[in-house]
Amino acid sequence: MLDAVGQPFLSIARRATRTCIWLVIAGALLDFTGCATQKFLIKRDTPANPLAIQLQLASKKGPQVSPRTETLLRKYDLLELYQTDTPGCMERLQQLTVTEPTGELVYSVAELAYLEGHRAEKDKDEARALDMFGVAVSNAYMYLFASEFDPIRNPYDPQFRGACDLYNTSLEATLRLVNIKGQLRPGESYTVTTGKQTYEVNTVAKGKWRNEDFERFEFVSEFKLSEKLDLTGTTYGLGVPLIAVRRQNSADDPREKYYPEGLSFPVTALLRVVSHRPGERKAVNRHSCVLELHDPLAASDIQLAQRLVPLQTDLSTALAFFLDSPQFQENTSATKGLFDPAANQDNRGIYMLEPFDPNRIPVLMVHGLWSNPVTWMPMFNDLRSFTELRKNYQFWFYYYPSGQPFWLSATQLRDDLAELRQRLDHDHRYPALDQMVLVGHSMGGLVSRMQTIESGQEFWRIMSDKPFEEVRGKPEVIEQLSRELFFHPNESIKRVVTIGTPHRGSSYSNDTTRWLGRKFIKLPTMMVSTSRTLVSDNPGVFRTTELLTASTAIDSLSPDSPVFPAMLRAPRAPWVTYHNIIGQVPDRGLFSDGTSTSDGVVDVTRAHMDDVVSEVVVAADHQNIHNTPRAILEVRRILLEHLESLRSQSRVAERLDGTQPQRISNSESMTNVPMVQISTHDKRVMPAQIGPAAAGLTTAAPQPGLPDSWWLPRWLGAGNSYSGTSPTSSQQSMQDLVGGAAQPASPKPERSVPWLKPTQLGTGSSRRSTTVSSLPDGN
Repeated sequence: MLDAVGQPFLSIARRATRTCIWLVIAGALLDFTGCATQKFLIKRDTPANPLAIQLQLASKKGPQVSPRTETLLRKYDLLELYQTDTPGCMERLQQLTVTEPTGELVYSVAELAYLEGHRAEKDKDEARALDMFGVAVSNAYMYLFASEFDPIRNPYDPQFRGACDLYNTSLEATLRLVNIKGQLRPGESYTVTTGKQTYEVNTVAKGKWRNEDFERFEFVSEFKLSEKLDLTGTTYGLGVPLIAVRRQNSADDPREKYYPEGLSFPVTALLRVVSHRPGERKAVNRHSCVLELHDPLAASDIQLAQRLVPLQTDLSTALAFFLDSPQFQENTSATKGLFDPAANQDNRGIYMLEPFDPNRIPVLMVHGLWSNPVTWMPMFNDLRSFTELRKNYQFWFYYYPSGQPFWLSATQLRDDLAELRQRLDHDHRYPALDQMVLVGHSMGGLVSRMQTIESGQEFWRIMSDKPFEEVRGKPEVIEQLSRELFFHPNESIKRVVTIGTPHRGSSYSNDTTRWLGRKFIKLPTMMVSTSRTLVSDNPGVFRTTELLTASTAIDSLSPDSPVFPAMLRAPRAPWVTYHNIIGQVPDRGLFSDGTSTSDGVVDVTRAHMDDVVSEVVVAADHQNIHNTPRAILEVRRILLEHLESLRSQSRVAERLDGTQPQRISNSESMTNVPMVQISTHDKRVMPAQIGPAAAGLTTAAPQPGLPDSWWLPRWLGAGNSYSGTSPTSSQQSMQDLVGGAAQPASPKPERSVPWLKPTQLGTGSSRRSTTVSSLPDGN
């Protein structure tokens, strides 16, 4: 136990240790800036193949039939024929499927065809490979969907999943051969002629991405994730997960500004055969197909052959492919943004990694000091893996040069948000955009909170006792200064989540680190010279000039900064709800006593806020707190709470209207969602496993012929989740739906909304065929 004399020594020793660490870090940065970062993806030596082990694809003896198919061949006395005359064996199996249609026989045809295609591909016989892979796809499809197998089809049989793997793997093999020739392009029709078959293929994109957005494709199976990103957002079903690399389009499109260069996104390819209309003659060995490129963020299930079919999807690998792109890493360098803010101003702005959707609520994530949007990728990757969240939210990311003082970054974010709204919704037709949520880590939390306060005279009084009108200088300089000091809260922002944020400054911003910052951080020359000119032109006006002429981001985070008291005094927008997440870890330093009241950078007392509705303490350090499972689940809980708040207000407005509200099936069970219980005493929250009723997510009473469902406004994720349809749009103002925070709802008549029906994909009647050389019809 240290006595009173030892405590000051311990404090001095800790400060000296931290200062040495900062010096080492600064030196390392100067020496190693530009070194390659760790990759998010690792290229596989051989593409992943779910059939590789079962069919011994890498065996020295060559591919082998599965034990189950070998048993079937022996049962029908075809094993020797298969070994000596594989085409003859397949023809014999085809004949058996006509006289004795069973799933086992059809499956065996699909498996043998895939093996033949695999051998032909190795022999460079592309025509035969395409022919055999087409046969494998068609028969696997038949096994899964042919109506004559409905009475005996067993989804619990491992062979059922095997048929899915055969379909997916054969289709992927086909797409690889087609992609080599450059024929895999959405919006185009082309003909693929093999040894025996002709396929007329129409390629269409399904989702928010347009045909012109696709530049090229990569196959997910060729990559695996590094430890920097978890494999979440994966679903199992039919289709081939692809990585679509986006093409830069015309700058005339207002959305183009927000899509980063090199962006890639997930796609699932699925082959569908178009049914022929009654009486229409079908050409022998000629097949009309539709290759659909589905956006798994828009739909995870589709209608295929009159059945609901889940898509095979992978959201994480496409994200990782983009994060590894040289363009993104160069344009959003955390180190350049810290040490040379002026050089990175052109890259500042809001980034969208998904198609802009006016009917989904924006969640804008704001990074902190010495960081960039990459810091949010683990949280983003996890959050959008939840169906309810990705159906109702779109995630945006703000990148700014973090070496400049945070109040300047806050001014720039205000400008950038205003510009975005003017570009994409200048007449405010989309109510979802007025329900924005900001999530800020560290200094990004300060930048976020400054979007929701009323400045009044608070920030000007820091600098001067004189009226602002007495300031003299160039009009553009006075205008810039005015925008930084006088501002109003953004009416579109309804919630702010701060994580590891130094609301009262950080002790790490001390004399030593501030000196280092001024040595290494190059503030914009124009900003510094303009500020000095402003001071010299106004003698006696400014009480302090340091905030104008010498502030870096590290200066701005000093606990002694007068900006923090001004922020705490400034009025907050009454329509904004605040949440706070604080980190705390044991101090294991050289002179530590094992206890700590900080996350290593921000003290708990400096991170605490009184105006929040929830505040949790997470056992995590400052750099990693926002990517811990506990923090991610808390943000998820907040986003779900935000949805339920809007739904509750909508219910009130609709009941005042006397109209029937829209209903939607609950596609994601909330039974085991980690929620929180809030203590009104200290505003800390403790995790608890509670159901939807306890969480306030009240389900509507069931009506005859309708499933239990949530009540919600039409734009808020409306649509049949089981059909994979997109949310219906609404031009109705949210002011009409829920009213303002300070005013009661203003009821207005609302149109009744018909129930959405499952999307009918494809046309014509469903036809089945047991002919091995033709694809079965689908719709």
